[in-house]
Amino acid sequence: MSRVYICSCFGVTEQQVKKHAADGACTPRQIASACKAGTDCGSCVRRIQALLGRGACSRGELVEKGEPTRAALDEAA
Repeated sequence: MSRVYICSCFGVTEQQVKKHAADGACTPRQIASACKAGTDCGSCVRRIQALLGRGACSRGELVEKGEPTRAALDEAA
């Protein structure tokens, strides 16, 4: 069984990212909270996004999980 590494900085595999997604993580930020992938050099963030797919979570689910909305981010800036 070969391991496909998504994040070289922290040794996170594709299988680990998929497991976190199955457990409810649906944004790169939530994956980062779960396993640190994407928090160092950032080169894996696009691969994480591709694994998660577009629209993996509805906007309502993101708000329930505490993810800031685009409007909230714009207000904070």
